[in-house]
Amino acid sequence: MGSVIRSAGMRGFREVVEQFGGDPDALAARYRVPLEAISSDDVLVSDVAMAKLLEGAARDLPCPDLGLRMSEYQDIGILGPLAVAVQNSPTVGAALACASQFLFLHSPVLRFTIIPDPEGRAGDVGLCYGSSQGAPPRQATDAILAFAHRMIRFLVDGPYALHSVHLSHQPKAPAARYAEFFGAEVRFGQAASLLRVPRSLLDRPLAGVDDTLREIALDYLHSHFPEPGRVVAPQVRNAIDRVLGTSPPRIDSAARLLGMHPRTLQRRLAAEGSSFEALLDDARRDAALRLLTRTDLPLQQVAGLVGLSEQSALTRCVRRWYGATPSVLRAGGPDAEGTIGTAVLRGLPRDEVKNHRTCAEGP
Repeated sequence: MGSVIRSAGMRGFREVVEQFGGDPDALAARYRVPLEAISSDDVLVSDVAMAKLLEGAARDLPCPDLGLRMSEYQDIGILGPLAVAVQNSPTVGAALACASQFLFLHSPVLRFTIIPDPEGRAGDVGLCYGSSQGAPPRQATDAILAFAHRMIRFLVDGPYALHSVHLSHQPKAPAARYAEFFGAEVRFGQAASLLRVPRSLLDRPLAGVDDTLREIALDYLHSHFPEPGRVVAPQVRNAIDRVLGTSPPRIDSAARLLGMHPRTLQRRLAAEGSSFEALLDDARRDAALRLLTRTDLPLQQVAGLVGLSEQSALTRCVRRWYGATPSVLRAGGPDAEGTIGTAVLRGLPRDEVKNHRTCAEGP
């Protein structure tokens, strides 16, 4: 059985397929990919099914440069909380190292590493993409390497002296299409898929870095996902977040999504020092904080959206989580900095986060 991958990498699939007159929902159903995976970032999908969908759609539309086209609809935001740490890193090298360290949150088999230049030039390095389960399929490789290229351009706000691109596969689209997209020479049938760049790029400082946001993001990532071996807990947490407030989160549903027996999932979580109940409690805590501090929804409705049947249950839980009532927390609460940290990592725009922090801290 293959692994799972976060569906954020499917951004742009629907738009590209519709541009070519195809039916994205029908294609997803044909290749057994959940329909919500092509409309939402946080669905966990079989990497095998996703790869089959991309390869099949590229062939059937036909759209041989599907992966490249999809990447044009993606931005650094698809990394979720990791994006905050990446874009507030001091240098390009630090940003890439951070992305590599936590890439397992999106798929436990993906790898993005910095290697010696395959051409043997001492002043260059390769930014290499790969999988621990063999060579990734063509469209997935195109999409991920294209995203990496666009992410680096975003971080440095322009070109970054890309020397050449190596791809492990032979192209279906014209080679000129790849050269146009990357703005550099592209070589096919290589030993690994990578971007060849000057070593000096790694030391290039990033502009507009906020050290506080970076520390908040890293604290969150380390506390929730302290080591790469903990790959089941974040997948279960994503599954809980998907259904919270719409249907009762159940361990058997999460186990079915991950392709394992509920007792096996319990054992895997226990080995990671976690449990389904603890992850559900964390999800409810974070959702309650977000709803109380970012909306004016009635408390009874907030209770329902975090999977609690009564407002009184919400009050008891919020007291346990934050040492305050829901009303006090909504009014500003005793833990303003913690409130801000969670808001950052739930996707507030950077300027809005800064305003939120300033207001919470006072003059």
